[in-house]
Amino acid sequence: MQTTIIGIITGILAGFIASKLQSGNGKGLLLDLFLGIVGSLFGSWLFSLLGIQANGWIGQLICAVVGAIIILWVVSKLK
Repeated sequence: MQTTIIGIITGILAGFIASKLQSGNGKGLLLDLFLGIVGSLFGSWLFSLLGIQANGWIGQLICAVVGAIIILWVVSKLK
């Protein structure tokens, strides 16, 4: 249960940080959570391709933020 809560908080935080860095404001709690979770999955996949290991909570947060920023960038280019 505790790891689930930590994962949700990490997802929200990662999505919020990526939104702030990309556009200057958050996208809302649910969208930031979704963005953080998807960003985490994409970031983990990308880091594994590059041979980078994200250890610990800070490493996972950085991985999720990088993934979320890339996703936001791609979405902005598709519009």
